[in-house]
Amino acid sequence: MGRFFRVIRTLVRDQAVARVTAAFTAFVVAEYAVWIGMLVYAFRHGGTTAAGLVAFAQLAPGMLLAPVMATLADRRSPTELLVGGYLVQALGMAGVAVSMWANASPYAAYVLAVLASTAMTTTRPAQFTLLPALARDAQQLTAANVVAGWAENAGMLIAALVAALFLGIGQIGTLFAVCAGLVAGAAVLAAPVRVAGIALAGGGAGADGEPGGLRMVLDGAREVGRERRPRLLVSLLTAQFVVVGSLDVLFVVLAIQVLGRGQVWVGYLNTAYGVGAVAAGVLTAHLLGRRLGQSLTIAVAAFSAGLVLTAFSHVAGVVAVLVAVVGAGRAVLVVAANTMLQRVVPAQLIGRVFGLVEGLSMAGLAAGSLLTPLLVAAGGARLALIVVGCLLPATALAGLRTLRGLDRGATVPVVEVALLRSLPHFADLPGPALETMAGALQRVELAPGQVLIREGEEGDRFYAIADGEVAVSVAGRPRGVRGRGSGLGEIALLRRVPRTATVTAVGPVTLFALDSATFLAALSGHAPTRRHADQIAAGWVEADAGQ
Repeated sequence: MGRFFRVIRTLVRDQAVARVTAAFTAFVVAEYAVWIGMLVYAFRHGGTTAAGLVAFAQLAPGMLLAPVMATLADRRSPTELLVGGYLVQALGMAGVAVSMWANASPYAAYVLAVLASTAMTTTRPAQFTLLPALARDAQQLTAANVVAGWAENAGMLIAALVAALFLGIGQIGTLFAVCAGLVAGAAVLAAPVRVAGIALAGGGAGADGEPGGLRMVLDGAREVGRERRPRLLVSLLTAQFVVVGSLDVLFVVLAIQVLGRGQVWVGYLNTAYGVGAVAAGVLTAHLLGRRLGQSLTIAVAAFSAGLVLTAFSHVAGVVAVLVAVVGAGRAVLVVAANTMLQRVVPAQLIGRVFGLVEGLSMAGLAAGSLLTPLLVAAGGARLALIVVGCLLPATALAGLRTLRGLDRGATVPVVEVALLRSLPHFADLPGPALETMAGALQRVELAPGQVLIREGEEGDRFYAIADGEVAVSVAGRPRGVRGRGSGLGEIALLRRVPRTATVTAVGPVTLFALDSATFLAALSGHAPTRRHADQIAAGWVEADAGQ
């Protein structure tokens, strides 16, 4: 349990990360609850065919639009994409509620539900782009992803209970209204968080003549297709969504055909799956400081073995335990794969790559829901369970060499890139150059009262504050306090003069240092960045002269 509380402490020390995570939890509850509610509503109005068509209609737009909309996370801001998505979801859900209360045509509710579900495809790409920009270090990034995984798993269980409550009293419209309130609240929680996009500004035509917007979408797909590690991780995430899409049908097959226990056991198996996923939250806390490639391999094995073994058991209790193992394996797999993907993808492409994952996940869910009935018809329940259970191991084996080396080699310093981007000095620096600079940063820890820069000394490094606060003084007179998102030491480097101020840690402080050669090389190679840095240095000099 020590690691569990360590994750919580790592998360809650940052208000922005806590707000975004709380908003995501509310979103997950609403997402799953309205999915259940709309399928029940469609079934009541048009039977199985209507439910299937409505389910596909809610998934299909996301397959195409998620990669396109995710470009906003890189080009503009992940916060804008996240909050905008929440607001559109709230409007769509509220519209469904009103149409149901007014006894309008079911097609009105279907169209509004598709609007809300399409907007939902913006949430995860924005979430997984935003977290690296907010994290102080790689450990906090992993902690934030772990808690997002907990929110996903716990949200599924809460959503089932919420949906059951309102469906039990026949108030589907009220269910949508409550969920609209949840995602509207999520928008309010996330709105104060300010993070800039880190892709190269400007959207003109590329050298190959492609429009800027299309080029940005294709850049994410090219990165996944070109590099082995992103390709394997995206393939595993897509394959597990095919399995998840199969589970609704598989649980029916298990309960009725394999166990012979009737429809009530469909609910029990879903509950066992959810309990396993929530219980795995304690396990995911151990991912902090661990080799994620190894954890990913174990998760794939557990996820798949649990499903395959159910084909050979007719004992209800054993099957329930195996299904819980499936849920636990999937929970660990998703957290490990998402965290690793954030590390191995260039920082300026994170939003687009996760947009691609979101689109593929919609396709995977649809494919899984179609695959299982075909397998059952072709060879029975046992064949279906074995084939679906082997999808993930087959994907992993296809990239076995990459899987073994997943933790080896340099990873993208995504947290450091986001920190540098938050500084006004580097607001316009292109993504690749920013990434190169981030790779040269050195972590510096200061104790309370420790002097970082002393007035009159020679300057040899630039500093970016990642956590904590420092006090600045000139000739012994206080000149204010600076915190995260502030740069230090640029005047001495740009003007080749001794340090003009003394900087002392107020409390524990974490900084990242950049040597003068790398700092000056980056500025000299990009004129707008040089101008920004000169203006900032001039502003500090003028402020000191005026006091």
